[in-house]
Amino acid sequence: RLFKQEGTCYQQAKRVLHAAVPDRLHARERETGVIRQFLREHVCGRRPGSLYVSGAPGTGKTACLSRVLLDCKDELARSQTIVLNCMSLSSPQGVFPAVAQQLGLPAAAGREGVRRLERQLTAQGPMVLLVLDELDQLESKEQDVLYTLFEWPRLPGSRLVLVGLANALDLTDRSLARLGARPAGSPRLLHFPPYTREQLTAILQERLGQVAGDPVLDDAALQFCARKVSAVSGDARKALDVCRRAVEVVELEVRSQTLLKPLPGGE
Repeated sequence: RLFKQEGTCYQQAKRVLHAAVPDRLHARERETGVIRQFLREHVCGRRPGSLYVSGAPGTGKTACLSRVLLDCKDELARSQTIVLNCMSLSSPQGVFPAVAQQLGLPAAAGREGVRRLERQLTAQGPMVLLVLDELDQLESKEQDVLYTLFEWPRLPGSRLVLVGLANALDLTDRSLARLGARPAGSPRLLHFPPYTREQLTAILQERLGQVAGDPVLDDAALQFCARKVSAVSGDARKALDVCRRAVEVVELEVRSQTLLKPLPGGE
């Protein structure tokens, strides 16, 4: 009973430090605005196109896109949204049957499957928003999978809007150089820089500010964590993990001390 009373704040702190999609993404207002405007122009405006989002792990790429998709759910209701994490595919070519399944098409391997998808995406119908996370998993020797995907929005009559997310800043220059030679040019690029020390500190303070009562971790500890993480990677998920682990350590210490406390009125 004593621990339940004292440990509530630690449970709350661990919950807010999980890397879920928050209501507001600190220091990512510009990037969120770019994604939102792109979707409105292309999906809602029925203009096929592609956007390549790059940035190191933990810089907020997936969280920003997820937040925008939630916020724009009503605006995108007339289109079909497909979200795939390419890490789950057994091979780069596996993206085609995965997309076909989401579109309700029968599975077909090889070129016939790709042609069937192209016919579907250029037929009459609602716009299709295809989001491919961990896009660099689709790199192959000839880059034929990536080229095919980024060519789809430029097919005559296409109704596809493609958004790819990956860690590499130079994937389009390195692996899709031929796209730049076409009249329509390369995909639109959006880069997420690593979080700075100040931004990481603000993110941690904002999360822990949701916990009622005295601060679980003081500002000096948060700034120390932010400084160390920003010097190595600028990865917000890493900073959240470090603080959550620190809370777990404190929680265990408090639990052991609480269990050793004498009960009121005891010996």
